[in-house]
Amino acid sequence: MLVLTGLGTLLILPPLTYIFGQPISHFGVPQVVIYLFAWWALVIAGTAILTHWMPRDSTGDEEPD
Repeated sequence: MLVLTGLGTLLILPPLTYIFGQPISHFGVPQVVIYLFAWWALVIAGTAILTHWMPRDSTGDEEPD
């Protein structure tokens, strides 16, 4: 989870977003917007996949006697 958070943070830092800050549009949408939303969606999907495969926390699930 820490690697996913770190990678997601690094990929939206200004040095990398400046690469996609060119005045290029795809279907009327600036390239930097597509880049940021694509990485945002991939980080969300990665988090969903990662949490699906993580073992459940067993503390607090048991009913008291």
